[in-house]
Amino acid sequence: MAVDNVPPLTSDSPSGLAAVELEISRACRDARRERASVTLVAVSKTFDGGAIEPVIHAGQRVFGENRVQEAKSKWPALIEKHQGLALHLIGPLQSNKAKEAVALFDAIHSVDRASLCEALAKEIVKQDRHPELFVQLNTGEEPQKAGIAPADADAFIASCRDVYGLQISGLMCIPPVEDPPAPHFALTAKIAARNGLKLLSMGMSADFETAIQLGATHVRIGSAIFGKR
Repeated sequence: MAVDNVPPLTSDSPSGLAAVELEISRACRDARRERASVTLVAVSKTFDGGAIEPVIHAGQRVFGENRVQEAKSKWPALIEKHQGLALHLIGPLQSNKAKEAVALFDAIHSVDRASLCEALAKEIVKQDRHPELFVQLNTGEEPQKAGIAPADADAFIASCRDVYGLQISGLMCIPPVEDPPAPHFALTAKIAARNGLKLLSMGMSADFETAIQLGATHVRIGSAIFGKR
């Protein structure tokens, strides 16, 4: 779903959203990029409709959730009430939730294993619904974190395409908390480029300016917009 991802800043815009918008615009200017080249994914996990609606009314149209069940509990009503919303799954996806994920989400940022590819491919054909798909990289190769190791990324992307018939749009990464994020973002961009992928989901509240400098097309920002969870 294509949406206008740049909300108009009005006098009644939530202060967090307005501040983030100004910072994204500044980062884009510094990087000599158009503001429209970066999609703000407002991460609304753990927040209910009452907290989300002011952000929608301010013009934000793209939102991110971590869990299928939580998203199912609040987003169908919001989507029915408000036109032009896009919902992104940015957390891990279990293969047995692929049916629900394909039905609800417009983008899935966490494709990371063969069993999930198989489940997604089946549901995409069955439902004739085609969310944008991002392969998740584990650039720090952290054992507790999901994602494909950088050394395995090219083969995995090829398998997504050639074995499962999936249209992969981009890559997603979450750098280790203790590391400078720039090398992880640069590595993700390099892998995307050599695989012909145009979308880069990278950068959160603490490091999205760096991500934009290094080519992010999607930044996932929650606490800076909604406050602490």
